[in-house]
Amino acid sequence: MQRYPSPAVGPILQGRIVRLRPAEDRDIPALVRIRQAPEVYAHWRGGDDMEAAVRDDYAEPGSTGYVIELDGRVVGWIQWDAEEEPDYRHAGMDIYVDPAVHGRGVGTDAVRTMCRHLMEDHGHHRLTIDPAAHNTAAIRCYAKVGFKPVGITRQSERGPDGTWHDGLLMDLLADEFVPEDT
Repeated sequence: MQRYPSPAVGPILQGRIVRLRPAEDRDIPALVRIRQAPEVYAHWRGGDDMEAAVRDDYAEPGSTGYVIELDGRVVGWIQWDAEEEPDYRHAGMDIYVDPAVHGRGVGTDAVRTMCRHLMEDHGHHRLTIDPAAHNTAAIRCYAKVGFKPVGITRQSERGPDGTWHDGLLMDLLADEFVPEDT
């Protein structure tokens, strides 16, 4: 059996409706189930061994992962990484949410909570996220927090069907952050 490092430890972050906490091994079954949902798999994939894919997320070098909890139940994953070179310093994030809770503000609250943490606790002035260009629900979610489109990354992601798809690079400057729903 392959050994994986323990997930990174970080603070618990409380949003308006979600709680973000460092991932633990006990979260793997819930994350596997979520990653296997067709709506999530289309963007995160994972191959034949979804447990290994989730463990790889835990062990991704330079990345800090959190589970997203709603009412005490794991409903997703959010991770961030940072470019620390002073002249290019910024942070990026990725997220997936259980389709069973889509449309309830879970993703928006999780992204907003992580943005606040990255700006206030880590001092980042700029954040990035890069959804698939056709993922209108994700783009709408990120825009609610203040992310703006930067440009299309052409054929930057291979889909589960083996074809290449465009991505959308979005960024958020600290002074554009929308701290709550308006």
